[in-house]
Amino acid sequence: MSFEFISKLPTPAEIRHQFPLSEQLTKEKHRRDQEIRDVLTGNSDKFLVIVGPCSADNEDSVCDYVSRLVKIQEDTKDRLLIVPRVYTNKPRTTGEGYKGILHQPNPEKAPDLFEGLLAIRKLHMRVLQESGLSAADEMLYPENYRYLSDLLSYVAVGARSVENQQHRLTVSGMDVGAGMKNPTSGDFSVMLNSVIAAQHGHTFIFRGWEVHTDGNPYAHTILRGAVNKHGQSQPNYHYEDLRLLCDMYAKRDLQNPACIVDTNHSNSNKQYKEQIRIVKEVLHSRQHSLDIRSLVKGVMIESYIEPGSQKVGGHIYGCSITDPCLGWEESRQLIYDIAELA
Repeated sequence: MSFEFISKLPTPAEIRHQFPLSEQLTKEKHRRDQEIRDVLTGNSDKFLVIVGPCSADNEDSVCDYVSRLVKIQEDTKDRLLIVPRVYTNKPRTTGEGYKGILHQPNPEKAPDLFEGLLAIRKLHMRVLQESGLSAADEMLYPENYRYLSDLLSYVAVGARSVENQQHRLTVSGMDVGAGMKNPTSGDFSVMLNSVIAAQHGHTFIFRGWEVHTDGNPYAHTILRGAVNKHGQSQPNYHYEDLRLLCDMYAKRDLQNPACIVDTNHSNSNKQYKEQIRIVKEVLHSRQHSLDIRSLVKGVMIESYIEPGSQKVGGHIYGCSITDPCLGWEESRQLIYDIAELA
């Protein structure tokens, strides 16, 4: 056989029973869910700022980073809703390299999926307990969603996953905001088809069960840039791109039209300092067009304590071991700028 079955992993129910969420934190998480839903539906005019490390590689430094967001959230609570990025899975184009804390709780050691499942739950619980800010994570493996479904207030489906049927159908069973990124080709139609699928109910197989979902009205789009046929990054955050997306939404019968602009990845060509300029251009586009203002509900920013990135095995505290990120001081100022301009 080509599969080596190493060990049977505990179910989400077993993990959640072992590490339960308190009633108080459950209420706080549900309150945050509703705040995000209100932004996506237009019932709130706050602006979403989904911000944090490219990959949550270390529990202490991630919690340190999120704790720094608390004061900024309090200072900007009338204008912004800050959602920490706590991404515990890392998609890889070729399958090589660090795949996130789920795979490797210690990036310098061999993969350990059992310890990884415990690590991601403990991390998200600690973030919520210490900061009161429920987080966003990327759904790389649909069957793993329920390990964290009682903790996450926002879920992203990545560019390499958005065309996958199981990802779309799993999102249809969520009741939180779920962003569907454009594929690496940049095709807006594929992205919008994914939203259509996620907003409708389905019957399908999930973790060995026949399940039925009612559809997720909070599924929406994320623009993250594209890669052209020559392998070059092609941004899609400009006014003309946002205008096109408005027009394409208008031709489809979708609930709660909404878009988040990812300011890194192919939009910045991973030139992380460009995120500052990109955010401000997006905010300018919102000021220039009421349609774009209505559609663009937030931005996604890759940010950590120290700027840039380092290789696995580096020992710079709070510095990304995957894509380069803005440092804390630049990020702090940028969020306050967003509060002024949004």
